[in-house]
Amino acid sequence: MEARRATSPRASPEARVLEMIRALLTELGSHQALRRVTLQASLERDLGIGSLERVELLLRLEKEFSIRLADRVMTEAETPADLVNALLRRHSGHPENFRAAQILSPLEPPGFSYDPSSAATLDEVLRQYAQAEPKRPHIHLRRQDGEIYTIGYGKLFDGASAVASGLFERGLERGQTVGIMLPTCEDFFFAFFGILQAGGVPVPIYPPFRPDRLEEYAQRQSLILRNAEVRLLITFHEAERLLRLLRPRIPRLSAVTTVDSLGKAPGRSMLATAARHDVALIQYTSGSTGDPKGVVLTHANLIANIRGIGQAIGIGPTDVGVSWLPLYHDMGLIGSWLCSLYFGFPITILSPLDFLTRPERWLWAIHNYRATLSAAPNFAYELCVRKIDPSALEGLDLSCWRAAFNGAEPVSPDTLTRFSQRFEAYGFRPETLLPVYGLAESSVALTVPPLGRIPRVDCIDRTRFEQNQKAELSKSSTLRFVSVGRPLSGHEVRVVDDQGIQVEERRQGRIQFRGPSTMAGYFRNPAATRQVFLNGWLDTGDLGYQAEGELFITARLKDVIIKGGRNLYPQEVEEVTSEVEGVRRGCVAAFGVTDPKMGTERLVVVAETRESDSQARDRLTADITAHVGSSLGIPPDIVHLVPPFVFARRPDQPPTSAMVATR
Repeated sequence: MEARRATSPRASPEARVLEMIRALLTELGSHQALRRVTLQASLERDLGIGSLERVELLLRLEKEFSIRLADRVMTEAETPADLVNALLRRHSGHPENFRAAQILSPLEPPGFSYDPSSAATLDEVLRQYAQAEPKRPHIHLRRQDGEIYTIGYGKLFDGASAVASGLFERGLERGQTVGIMLPTCEDFFFAFFGILQAGGVPVPIYPPFRPDRLEEYAQRQSLILRNAEVRLLITFHEAERLLRLLRPRIPRLSAVTTVDSLGKAPGRSMLATAARHDVALIQYTSGSTGDPKGVVLTHANLIANIRGIGQAIGIGPTDVGVSWLPLYHDMGLIGSWLCSLYFGFPITILSPLDFLTRPERWLWAIHNYRATLSAAPNFAYELCVRKIDPSALEGLDLSCWRAAFNGAEPVSPDTLTRFSQRFEAYGFRPETLLPVYGLAESSVALTVPPLGRIPRVDCIDRTRFEQNQKAELSKSSTLRFVSVGRPLSGHEVRVVDDQGIQVEERRQGRIQFRGPSTMAGYFRNPAATRQVFLNGWLDTGDLGYQAEGELFITARLKDVIIKGGRNLYPQEVEEVTSEVEGVRRGCVAAFGVTDPKMGTERLVVVAETRESDSQARDRLTADITAHVGSSLGIPPDIVHLVPPFVFARRPDQPPTSAMVATR
């Protein structure tokens, strides 16, 4: 999206801000929200402006008013009036000298003979590194004040041991689950390994974007915590009061506590000894309403996946990582942090907010730490292409970056090209881009392309593909698919038809896989587990084809919308929308629509209503936007109201986007 002039500079700040919001909503296609633009309108609930749209809006405001807003405006501003106040008060952040950030000196390989390939569990890996080189830097964490806090292997082990002692004191038994509701901070790392050292099972969950809405958030997450049977919940101080609210919904929950509280245990208990097939993690990709699905992963699953990634791209202890990905997400947790821990290389970690407010921080962290490895969803690469001012890149050098993983959502060939072209002048090489494919059920990664090759893109004959599912090459076609590479070592991928029979090369079918990274199943959900396992193969719910041993993703069969790297299930959105008064219950469709400009999907909700009055329909649209946003953490981009009986379907058949007769 191109920023455009809102109004005359002589107009009042209020008028300029409102006009810029209207311009943004118009470009987003959110025409119904235009009528609700006032100074007191809720950016999220009334106008449907989520985190990605906020990034765009704040960048435009900064350019229009020649000001640099503080990061906290991103999370604290609830209304256009709040934005005006921030501008009038010159509520700005300090100019950031990116080149002045702490520089990490190149590290020599570890001076000890420990080989992680002999480790059976993740806590064994940490213990061995901590004993061999306790002061060796492991994590360089950017705190909210911009300062870098370094955590060595010894510090991580000691902090985790203190948490483990506190968990023992509170009666945690082997195999019991402990929720982690924390943002990106040092406490997360201590909590995660403290739970493992105590013999428990970590359950990271999506942390609240706004701490002042903890009650709403707790209600959203209670189904996940209940399904996971969490015994304790580790969180931040402001959230300790949630026990009274959560206990009626989560019978097994005995305490809501913090890392500081757990660390005050008087003694140090013996650490629990885990085995390779013990559960190391339960990961919920979604499920805050309806039927939560927790992916159960053992130590063996995680280590097999990490080793497979390392073998595919030749990871070693002299690599350096950078990540801003959320730690509750598999790509941030396993693919970035735990991978760095296993191979013994340092990693610089920023928060997602650090990236969203200033995308250039990610690139400058790579520059300053001479990072070689970093990953992000497709939308992040697009954000860097479109939203970073050239003045913020002066002196940037990305020549050290050797593997730029692009995954967690569909990969756009246009984004790959645009990113390479934009940052070629800063030392970035096109062959650094690695479009990858993975899913939580395979721990994180499943396929990786070969190193040193420009991303492979197939141009396919659209007519032949649509008629017979055959992916035949055509120079004149605009239908393009990106190769996501070959399976990790020890893993297998195949493409089958609806009868489960493997299809020929270059024919589209269902993608299935098997291998040592494959999940044990969905926690306390045997029916869902049986549904995805077919004769030893796991069905991904994705469509694709294979060519010369490489996999190409073409579409998704499973009901999932991926917006900004986050997974949303249509049935969740539809159920929440149906709760709004005025919506015909069960007559709702939610689906994603690709937005090339944002590099991700937009969330569309279509709902039947008997309301015909225009003002009543406006209120209903606002109510749907607000309720979905507060219930799921992401408001819909478009809400479309239609008359009754638009969905042509059987009474027992849920609505889909294809059934919408009117748009």
